[in-house]
Amino acid sequence: MTGRIEIGERPRILVIALRRLGDVLLTTPLIRSLRRAWPQARIEALVFADTAGILAGNPDVDAVLTMPSRPSVPQSLALGARLLRRYDLAISTQSGDRPTGFAVAAGRATLAPVEQRLSGILKRALLTRSVPVQRGLHRVEEMLRLADALGIARVAELVPPKPEPFEGAPAGGYAVIHAAPMFRYKQWTKEGWRALAGKLAADGLTVVATGGPAEDERRYLDDLWAGAPVTRFDGRLSWAQLTGLLAGAKVFIGPDTSVTHLAAATGCPTVALFGPTDPRLWAPWPAGGLESPFEAAGTIQQRGNVFLVQHAFPCTPCQLEGCERRLTSYSACLDALGVERVAEAVMRALIARR
Repeated sequence: MTGRIEIGERPRILVIALRRLGDVLLTTPLIRSLRRAWPQARIEALVFADTAGILAGNPDVDAVLTMPSRPSVPQSLALGARLLRRYDLAISTQSGDRPTGFAVAAGRATLAPVEQRLSGILKRALLTRSVPVQRGLHRVEEMLRLADALGIARVAELVPPKPEPFEGAPAGGYAVIHAAPMFRYKQWTKEGWRALAGKLAADGLTVVATGGPAEDERRYLDDLWAGAPVTRFDGRLSWAQLTGLLAGAKVFIGPDTSVTHLAAATGCPTVALFGPTDPRLWAPWPAGGLESPFEAAGTIQQRGNVFLVQHAFPCTPCQLEGCERRLTSYSACLDALGVERVAEAVMRALIARR
């Protein structure tokens, strides 16, 4: 077992997470583990500018540093120079060259995952401690292995943004549907979403639709929800406001996307529609922690407040970008997922809420 790293009682710590929104949220158990181990530390996070909102109001983070998602070489070098030896401990949550390089530049003590290849040997020589990349682990488990490497206790708890109220928030019982994932190959059918919204409305729930501000997503949702019994909040809410909306919902339903991870983290009963993605690696993390791993495929799997729904073919989960192997592809396993199965999962989630 690795002994606890010696960095003092009031260290400056930098956590580097240069990935998408959901990945940054799944980094928060590591950050909480750091906060519990060093309650007097100053903990900062380095993330892409368009993901910083997922850390809004996080009580474990003292400051959020941002960089462009596609920085130029001069921008990267300038950031590395600003970070130079500012921290007692710098942790890269990824094995990539750029985040590992930032950690090496920033910290007097350093930690990162490393690949089992020549570049990994070189990185291990530069790092104070390292963790070999291990395939087939859930992203949260990957983060907690970094806590193990520091010799500190794991805290397997996602921390969502601090909820904020907003004008026009729904009153009474309501369900939230987030229908638009980032990529086409993770989409369920429009017919399924409309039918599900109709069932929820017929059961007396206000149906609230969320989504992002992007123009192509707005066009998709305009077509999807035309004439449907839904109240739309897409493009209107900050991450903190969305957190408050989700926390108060009777149930949330969404595909494999960052908002589904956020819903699960708030404790809301969360119905997650999965297709090509492997739930053993990327299923939403239940609010109370994951006591037993998800299976690769099933009909309806429940873990805590998460209800994961699939239509499993022999190839499910393929971990590919849809049946056509591209981001704009359809996924037959999602197209075949019937509204009856999703509605059954929603009913079970509502019963669990009660």
